Order: sequence, then structure tokens, then C-alpha cells
Amino acid sequence: MDMRIASPGLAPESRLWLTSAQLVDGRRVDVLIAGGTVTEVVAAGASDGRPGRRLDLGGYLLLGAPAEPHAHLDKTGTFDDVACGAGELNGAIDAWQRWSAGRDRADIVRRAEGTLSALVNHGATAIRTHVALRPDEKVPIALETLIELRERWRDRVNLQVVPMLSPDTPDALAKTAVKAGADRLGDAPYRSPDPDAAVARLVGLAQKYEVGLDVHTDENLDPGMLTLATLADLVIARDFPHPVTASHCVSLGQVPPDRRRPIVDKVAEAGIGVITLPLTNLYLQGRGRSPVPRGLTAVQPLLAAGVVVAGGGDNVGDPFNPMGRADPLETASLLVTAAHLTVEQGYSAVSDAARQVLGLPPAGPVPGRVADLLAIKASSLTEAVGRATEDRLVFMGGRLVSRVTVRRELFGGVSSPDGP
Repeated sequence: MDMRIASPGLAPESRLWLTSAQLVDGRRVDVLIAGGTVTEVVAAGASDGRPGRRLDLGGYLLLGAPAEPHAHLDKTGTFDDVACGAGELNGAIDAWQRWSAGRDRADIVRRAEGTLSALVNHGATAIRTHVALRPDEKVPIALETLIELRERWRDRVNLQVVPMLSPDTPDALAKTAVKAGADRLGDAPYRSPDPDAAVARLVGLAQKYEVGLDVHTDENLDPGMLTLATLADLVIARDFPHPVTASHCVSLGQVPPDRRRPIVDKVAEAGIGVITLPLTNLYLQGRGRSPVPRGLTAVQPLLAAGVVVAGGGDNVGDPFNPMGRADPLETASLLVTAAHLTVEQGYSAVSDAARQVLGLPPAGPVPGRVADLLAIKASSLTEAVGRATEDRLVFMGGRLVSRVTVRRELFGGVSSPDGP
């Protein structure tokens, strides 16, 4: 592959041909990018002699770039430093709150940028991160730090920041967060002594400050805990005008079909997007139970009802989950395995659907779409998702923002079956 012609930081208004790319349907094509948009897709070789800079992809599979719709960059990479018993949600919350008091900006930046780098190198051109607010904070340090990182990284990734409120969060702090530049408001109402009242308060604050919502919803296996239904009722009743996303929604997966159907239909009517988070929820949910439930939301029924269902990576190397590679392809693979999605559905959950819940236009090697693209060394989508090689090029708005090249060497001879 000739990597010498297209340099990182290529101006988005420049014409760039990505030549000899393979599409999911097997076609070899040349793709023209101009003004940050895919403008033409022609048969490989048909662009020869036409104006524009050129980058030979050498048969790499070209996809719409994935997105990460649910991260916790304020917590990432802290597992080894936070004294926490493994695998219990309430214990992780308590340990985190103790350890995180008094953190400084430098520590947050160092860890967050490490995971940001991994996400971008793996193909994510858009990320939404939640950030915990401490009720006693006058200045929300973690929130301000991540908003600063949003600006610092804006040429590599579209970063959205969502502060997480709690029942103890003063309304004034929510206002401070919005004025500081929060993209949406979040909370975990199911943890409140009065979950329905917590949902109503959160919706009211979002209406007051004119922002959307991304709510940590029903992250447990109790089929009686269904604040998702309360959220949908309020969105419909109040004609809530801003986008709403419900993350986790684990308990919905434990509800029998006859009770589940009206809730799913209500979520669809309200236009609420759902983000399922297999890595963390498979880690946290169902410990000590027999049989062990999978701990995911009702992915298939939600899709069947027309709900947009995205997949996210959630926690990476923190008290809530010590695992995670910050790779959307890991999430897609888990959705194929644990949620029984097809490979195409799994990748759509971390690409098209993820962009949709982030409020972003479609991306991909299709004329008229945003030129946020992932080129990966794979012969098919199944190989890309299943093997998830690190060998990738990432384009944001037509600019090359990341390139990882893998070199593999195998030493030693292989004996013949007929002799030494």
C-alpha cells in the first residue's frame, strides 16, 4: 500500500481519491472525497487520470466509521488504582466516589487521552462520554477537563460530553454544567429512592435548560424496575422536543413478552434511542445467580419495533469493568455473540445506529454521506468484526486522522508430515 501521498491533516476541501477499496458487497472501487463528503464511487481504475490526490488502499475493506455512543473517560484506566472488589455495581460506585475525591486535571487528562487515542486508532470518529458530577463540587473539575479535551481533539474526533446528575445534585450545578458546554444531561434515576420522581426531575431540568437527555436506565435485573416506561410516558406527555437516549435498559430483558411489548411500543412512539452495553453489563450483571442471565436489554424486540438500538463499549479498565480494548469492533462482536445479531446488524449498531443516537448524519462510502471512514485489512465484514485486526486507517471528514500498520513475523521451520 502506498501511504506517501495523502498526509494527515489533508484539508477537507481538497479532492482525495481512495483507490482500490473493497466494499462490503465485494466490489473494488475508487472513492472520491471532496468538502468532507463522499461525492463519487466508481469502479476501481475508473478514476485514473482524474484530478485529485490519491491514496491506494490496496484492497482494504472500506466502511462507514464506527462511533462510541457511551464512554466514561473520566473513569477510564483507574481499575488498578481504585481498591474495589470485582464485579459488583454498588461496590464499584462506592469505591469510585471515595477514590475520585480531589482528583486533579492532569490525572484525568492523562487517562482520558490514552483511551481517546485507542478509540480513534480503532476507528471511532465520534464519541459520547458521561462524566460524574460530585454534589459538593462548586467547580466540576472532571466536566470542565473533558470539555477542554473536546476542543483539543476536535480535529480528530467529535466528542460529546454528558454530565451525570444524582438525587443530591443541586439544580444550580446542572445549570452550571449546561452553561459550561454540556451536550446533554444524564442521571441514573433507577438508583434514586423515588425513581419516577427522579426521571420527572431530570426531564424537567432538560426542558428548562433546553438540552437533550442520555439516561442511565434500569441497570439491574429487577423486572419491576422500569423507569424506561416512565421516561417514555413523560417524553410523550410533555411533547419533549429534544433528543432522548436510554442507555443500559437491562431490566427490560428480564420482562416477559406480554408485559414487554407495550413498553417497547411506547419507547418507539417516544422516539427514544437505546444503547446496549454488552461488555460492562455482561461483566456486572447476574453474578451469584443460577442460571446466569445474559444481562442485556431486549435487543431483538426493540429492533423489531423500530427502535434505534446502538452498541457502546461503556467502561474501559475502571472499577465498573477492568476489561475493554476501546474498540467498537469488540462491541459489535459481542452483540453478534451475546445478542444474536447478524454481523451486519452488529456493525450497524456501532456505526449507523451509533451515529444516529449521537445526532450525526450518516457516514460511509456512499455518495452524499459524510466521509468518516474506516479502512481495515480484511476481506469481509465478518473478518473485520470477528478478527478485528489493528491494521486500520481512519478518516474524519475526509482527513486521515489515524493509521496503524501491523507487522507480523513468524520464525522457525514447519516440519513436513512425512519427515523432519
